[in-house]
Amino acid sequence: MTKTTLSVIKADIGGFVGHSAIHPELIIKAEEELQSYKDKGKIKDFRVLWVGDDMALIMTHDKGENCEEIHKIGWDTFVEGTKVAKKLKLYGAGQDLLSEGFSGNIKGMGPGCAEMEFEERTSEPFIVFLADKTSPGAWNFPAYKMFADPFNTPGLVIDENMHAGFEFDIMDVKNNKIITLKAPEESYKILAFIGAVETYVIKNIRRRGDKIPSATMSTDKLSLLAGKYIGKDDPAMIVRCQSGLPAVGEVTNPFAFPHLVPGWMRGSHTGPMMPCSFEESNPSRFDGPPRVIGAGFQIAEGMLVGPRDMFNDPGFDNARQKANDIADYMRMHGPFEPHRLPPDQMEYTTLPKIQEEVKKRWVESKDGPSGKDLAQQHAYQALKDDELE
Repeated sequence: MTKTTLSVIKADIGGFVGHSAIHPELIIKAEEELQSYKDKGKIKDFRVLWVGDDMALIMTHDKGENCEEIHKIGWDTFVEGTKVAKKLKLYGAGQDLLSEGFSGNIKGMGPGCAEMEFEERTSEPFIVFLADKTSPGAWNFPAYKMFADPFNTPGLVIDENMHAGFEFDIMDVKNNKIITLKAPEESYKILAFIGAVETYVIKNIRRRGDKIPSATMSTDKLSLLAGKYIGKDDPAMIVRCQSGLPAVGEVTNPFAFPHLVPGWMRGSHTGPMMPCSFEESNPSRFDGPPRVIGAGFQIAEGMLVGPRDMFNDPGFDNARQKANDIADYMRMHGPFEPHRLPPDQMEYTTLPKIQEEVKKRWVESKDGPSGKDLAQQHAYQALKDDELE
């Protein structure tokens, strides 16, 4: 059977106004570009969606994951869109394009990319989640709830096809390493890692036994790629639903809790992730709060049926109100943690420049232990630890 590949490639190529939204002309240009590739038989089908100031190219084809031709289509479409953004003097035109030319694989070049190759079932429902003003670790919480928490997903208990659980590929994005852990028996190990959302992010989820691909996420971190802050990563996630996988309602339910994520204003603040409709995905309050949309599709012989706006539902009104209440509370902290991110997550912002400016003005305090005293204390503690062993 011919396999279908779903590719989602996402980038910020210019904001309207500031970082709050995307200009309609960029969407029109992207649709024109992708239609030309469809007419030439390069791709089977496509949709162009957006969240905040980010554009997402959703494409189907039969060329598999990591296909150079498909990635170049995405790159070239963003390049053409950037020309429009520069003409309109949109903010940050082309900011996510970190290279002057395409090098064979779009991963590592700025845009986020999530792809899944699969054999179509009798019915093939998917949800493509797109987020703005946050990082790939924002998916850790909801993805775990979908595929490992029976209090969210009763199918893990009721559906015999899900009883064996799921396996999680977890990336260490700072050291470019990956590990596979299995739920339910390694759930505590999974949580030990994915709770640190800026270092460990879920990349793929598969059903155990038959290894059916179930979810995949974009994991690129712009600050690590560029060596400086140029914008938040604004990730994408593809989730396959039903028939031995979590039901659509089990997949959307975790977003009824607006969990805290890093990002928001200048990529430097913690805030609630608000599930919203396509129409309300334009974050303008303090460039937020962080947004997520859910685009539901059926896939039929490689063709996209949809999208359906999954969060355009009064069932998420309480989540949106709670997100606004949390935003009010967090904003009252001003420049203080925990609203502002801790120093280790600020290293790619302008904070290091401020530290460099004043570093010679730091002097040793007489009120605390000296470096020599601390070294002696550490050596003494090490001796005590050895004695206890």
